[in-house]
Amino acid sequence: MRSVTDQMHRTIQVPAPPQRIISLVPSQTELLHDLGLGDRVVGITKFCIHPDAWFRSKPRVGGTKKVDMDMVRALRPDLIIGNKEENAQADIEALETEFPVWMSDVRDLESALDMIRRVGTLTGSDSKAAGLIAGIEQAFSSLRSHSPPLSAAYLIWHAPMMVAGADTFVNDMLGRCGLTNAFAHRPERYPEVSPAELAVADPDVILLSSEPFPFAERHILHYNALCPGAPVHLVDGELFSWYGGRLLKAPAYFSGLLAGWPA
Repeated sequence: MRSVTDQMHRTIQVPAPPQRIISLVPSQTELLHDLGLGDRVVGITKFCIHPDAWFRSKPRVGGTKKVDMDMVRALRPDLIIGNKEENAQADIEALETEFPVWMSDVRDLESALDMIRRVGTLTGSDSKAAGLIAGIEQAFSSLRSHSPPLSAAYLIWHAPMMVAGADTFVNDMLGRCGLTNAFAHRPERYPEVSPAELAVADPDVILLSSEPFPFAERHILHYNALCPGAPVHLVDGELFSWYGGRLLKAPAYFSGLLAGWPA
């Protein structure tokens, strides 16, 4: 056993390396796959849809907010990987009384890369993690932000209407695209806003995320009516909010979006 510190500054004891890992976070599940951990990952959540082969074959331990403790016990993990934002505090506190639980706290690209490095060290896949980090850094170095900057409202839920605020990973991705978050002034990380508040914010562009609410074409007219002067775009929420290996694909996706918007 060895002592490791997670991104919440907690020290836990884990095997070196762990052989029976449960992931409670979709983007970190995909990261474990990208690090080549294969059969060492014994459990995932019902929202861990990537990679598809794991989604179809790995045992599921409930959702990110409601973990099935009996299933976890049956899988006998020697490491559980969670996230401060995505997992319920009560679940994590219950799990850590029985198992080693390593927690991430990702708010921006820098903390995402730190998480990848730490998980690589934690699982004995340092070299693969280093290669992944180098690839992500190179991909983001080629991203050219929109000029002039545009204000943006990034919607994550429809009824009630909710947006990504400051101190979120989405906010950092918006900034790297040259987009100023129209609701960064709100104290909440994911504030609920009214139609009137959206209209007053008068963003240059409205982005409707594919997750967690599945915005679709039918919602575009609704938001066009609220802010007649603002173009409304459906965007891939995974590429704005997942912070594992999918970050390799995000800059190219962002560049494609920005290229279609007027200067």
